Amino acid sequence: MFYWLFYEKLFHFYTPFRLFQYSTVRTAMASITAFLLSIVLGPWLIARLRQYQIGQHIREDGPQSHQKKAGTPTMGGLLICLSIVVPTLLWANLKVPSIWVALTGLVSFGAVGLLDDYLKIRRRHNQGLTVAQKFTLEIMAALLIGVLLLGMNARGGYSTSMNVPFAKNFKPDLLIHPWLHNPWTYPLAFVGFFVFLILVLVGSSDAVNLTDGLDGLAIGLMIIAAGAMTVLSFLSGNADFSRYLDLARTPGASELTIYCGAMTGAALGFLWYNAHPAEIFMGDVGSLALGGSLGTVAVLLKQELLLPFIGGVYVLEAVSVILQVGSYKLRKKRIFKMAPIHHHFEHLGWAESKVITRFWIAGLIMALFALTTLKLR
Repeated sequence: MFYWLFYEKLFHFYTPFRLFQYSTVRTAMASITAFLLSIVLGPWLIARLRQYQIGQHIREDGPQSHQKKAGTPTMGGLLICLSIVVPTLLWANLKVPSIWVALTGLVSFGAVGLLDDYLKIRRRHNQGLTVAQKFTLEIMAALLIGVLLLGMNARGGYSTSMNVPFAKNFKPDLLIHPWLHNPWTYPLAFVGFFVFLILVLVGSSDAVNLTDGLDGLAIGLMIIAAGAMTVLSFLSGNADFSRYLDLARTPGASELTIYCGAMTGAALGFLWYNAHPAEIFMGDVGSLALGGSLGTVAVLLKQELLLPFIGGVYVLEAVSVILQVGSYKLRKKRIFKMAPIHHHFEHLGWAESKVITRFWIAGLIMALFALTTLKLR
């Protein structure tokens, strides 16, 4: 809105408004706006959630030290989503389709998490949606994103080929072109695209969801991941940098910098209240929304294969759960004392704050490594 008002409408009357054409300026303003929204609205939301007794239900088989957290206000992800959406609408160029696709990813996956949280609160139990219900809704959200991306592709605003880390000239196309222009093969052309998209988006959302088990852990890692995505979107949107680094220059990538900046600012503001000991939890509405949004941005920037490095700790947490479940079903033995893996380290005697800090350090190292791979090709 401010881009349209100050740059497109008022620039000719007051030339200093030309600053609003620069994505760097608007990214900084979006980050500050998101942070201030979180800080200002945080106490109000915490008070309202306590008033309506919307508190967290702790899993019975979890660490005993976590039982004291029962009743802590949850569904704080509503604050995160609001603090991302409002600054994006204020500071981004809303004529760019990528912005609306990113917002759709945030809202659609957030809606799945909101329903899950609502059922948990209504039933006063840690179980909301069943696994099948949750996956089905997440897949539907991913399919929605896929349809929007194909619409952009038809208008030349999105490419289905992707970048491959360490490979400069290898850019596979996710769309399998119909063989010999046979109409019967047209549906198969999209199978690979949608399957890959579902893996990225659903995997990303669930990985963040599984990591959200310690005060400030998931949101702290999101600050790092969103910050790395801010850098990536800026580089992809800049003609000189994208040419030098041989990045796919996606139309509207520079506007995604504003969105990623808002994500970073909102996460910083939420950490203010979610830091140990947490005053509020993000709930599934926050973790699924952030994970789905992170995956959507990676798809828009054509950095799907770099996402596991940027969110390396999230991947580690998800893999630990898969290994634990698989090992128990096949061998009736557990690999870790408890999964996700952050609980394993708690059982080893690490203090919660130490687990959080060390996982943040690991996440930062992995994100920095991901950024260095841009030139190592």
